Amino acid sequence: PASVSRVSNGRSIAIETTQLNLFRRNKNKGGTAVVEVEQAVAPSTVVSTVVDTGAKALFGINVNSEAKVDGSISEKEVRTLFTLWNSALATGDSRIVASRYTKSPVLLPTVSDTPRTDFNSVKDYFDAFLLKKPQGKIVDGYITIGDGWASDTGIYEFTMGTTGDKVKARYTYLYVQEDGFWKIQHHHSSVMPEGIDMGKKITEDEVRALFHRWNDALATLDPNKVAFRYAQKPVLLPTVSDVPRTDFNSIQDYFVNFLKLKPQGEILESNVLIGHNWAQDC
Repeated sequence: PASVSRVSNGRSIAIETTQLNLFRRNKNKGGTAVVEVEQAVAPSTVVSTVVDTGAKALFGINVNSEAKVDGSISEKEVRTLFTLWNSALATGDSRIVASRYTKSPVLLPTVSDTPRTDFNSVKDYFDAFLLKKPQGKIVDGYITIGDGWASDTGIYEFTMGTTGDKVKARYTYLYVQEDGFWKIQHHHSSVMPEGIDMGKKITEDEVRALFHRWNDALATLDPNKVAFRYAQKPVLLPTVSDVPRTDFNSIQDYFVNFLKLKPQGEILESNVLIGHNWAQDC
């Protein structure tokens, strides 16, 4: 059974099933409200419908309707498509972000080695990325417009709302027309190469400094900030729990309780080992 999440303009949307249904609310002669299945649609279609009919009421934006195809597109309108995508990030809802992509997109994301080529895989990427509460701005961009397509390429910068960190990256968006809307067909995002110390080994002092950054995260008493100090596929064997923690949510859960003790640490004795792309402090 589907769960109905929102009624807007006479329609309620079921968004939790694989094959999703769009419902219509009617009244019979006795005035009793009844709900009938109007049509079955795919997840990406449902999310687009949610955005077109309900997202403005829910989030103050109307992400897809503002991207309707209306003749040729201008450079200003191309840049507005980035603003719509950025506004979708601000909702914190990965379904709304994924609805900005075509039915068969190619997303080569900043912090994942896996290409995302359909609605579910794009949504999966943003499930994790949106935990950082990112907001972006274009620092330098170059727009090209063709017949039925437009591209925007350049450098953007994200501010992570959870930590305040700023990250610059190179980007490419290729927009195409699909079902009467401008959608993202291709999105490539990669870290600025100047920010990567290629082949530079970490020093022992720098390894020990990583402990201080973790300790500083403890001092904030924010379990999110502590959890962000761990890799995407971590293994935490904690001090006061018998349960191994192997993802962001389980690590965050551990520190929710641990931080109530207001812990602060210091290293009494340290033995650092450094290898190729790894370091150990024990």
